[in-house]
Amino acid sequence: MLILRCPAQLQLLEETLRRSLPATLPVLGTVMTVARGNPASHEVLVDSWPNFSIVLTRLRPEEHRDPRDYYTNQLSVFYRDKGALQALLEGTEAVSQERAFQILGMQDGLDQAVQEVASARGMKVE
Repeated sequence: MLILRCPAQLQLLEETLRRSLPATLPVLGTVMTVARGNPASHEVLVDSWPNFSIVLTRLRPEEHRDPRDYYTNQLSVFYRDKGALQALLEGTEAVSQERAFQILGMQDGLDQAVQEVASARGMKVE
């Protein structure tokens, strides 16, 4: 996953996400915050640029204080295809399986994908 830091990239991403409202709402707010100074220490990740399939926003890893605090370890996601979501949950380091987290998204299939990956790993999902 690539971390977007360039203001021009964040601006372009913001414009792209606005065209897909309301499904992009959970990530759009964080993208806007990061683009305007990032006082909350978040980061924006994409699988590729500029033709991305998935956008993930999260607190910077160095800001995590309690691995059991899933409120602090909150992720927001927008994906264009379910395969990208599956790949994110199964095989990247962008979503750490070593700490509790909650994932926010407004797209159909998100809950099912999380449940499938969790059950395959023998993990509990609430």
